[in-house]
Amino acid sequence: MSRTLSEADSKAFLSEFSIPFAPEVLVSTADQAVDAAVSVGLPVAVKLCGEHISHKTERGLVRLALSDPDSVHKAATALLDAALPEDHATGVLVAPMISGSRELIAGISQDEQFGPTVLIGIGGVLAEAIADVAVRLLPITEVDAEDMLDQLHAQALLDEFRGDPAVDRLAVTKILLSLSKIAVEHPEVLSIDINPLIISRGQPIAVDALVEVQA
Repeated sequence: MSRTLSEADSKAFLSEFSIPFAPEVLVSTADQAVDAAVSVGLPVAVKLCGEHISHKTERGLVRLALSDPDSVHKAATALLDAALPEDHATGVLVAPMISGSRELIAGISQDEQFGPTVLIGIGGVLAEAIADVAVRLLPITEVDAEDMLDQLHAQALLDEFRGDPAVDRLAVTKILLSLSKIAVEHPEVLSIDINPLIISRGQPIAVDALVEVQA
C-alpha cells in the first residue's frame, strides 16, 4: 500500500532537502487566491491541490499566466467547483509564473530487481516522447551526478540556448544529491516526480512535484 502526498505537502517535504521551488501559497477561497496572487506577484499559475490529484493538466485543473485579480478569482472559483469528493481537495495553489526555454525532469523510482534509482532527463510535455534520461542506483556521489548530466544526449540544451545562459550544472547535481539523501534517510519514500524542473536564467526551479510514500 502507498499514498501520494498532495502537491503542497510534497513540496514542503522536498524543500527541507534544499530542492528549489518558487514561492507559492495554498488557499481555500477565491478571495484568498487573489490576495496570494498579489503577494507572490502577477502573473501567476493557479492549480487545484488535493490528496488524490496527480494528473492536474489532463483534467484541466491548472490555469496559467493569469495576469489580473479578476482572472485569478474566476480561475480559483472554477477550480474549486471542479473538485470531486475523491480528490480530497485542500484548496488551490497560487504561484508566480516561472519562464524558461528548457525543462528537465528529476526523481526517484523503485526498480523491482535493484531497488531505488535516481533519474535526470529532458522534461516537460516532451519527456515521454524524447525519453532522454540518465538513471543510477542509489545512493550516488557528486561524480555520479555529474556523469548523469554528461550522459544526456541533448547536451546542446544544457549549454547557452536561445539567449539564455548555460544550465548551472552544479545546481542540478545538488538536486540529484538531495534526492539521494532523501532515499537514504527516508526509506518509506517510494517515488519522487519533479516535472518540470524549469531552467530559468540558468537556474533550475522545480514547478511541480509529487512524493509517493509507503502507507
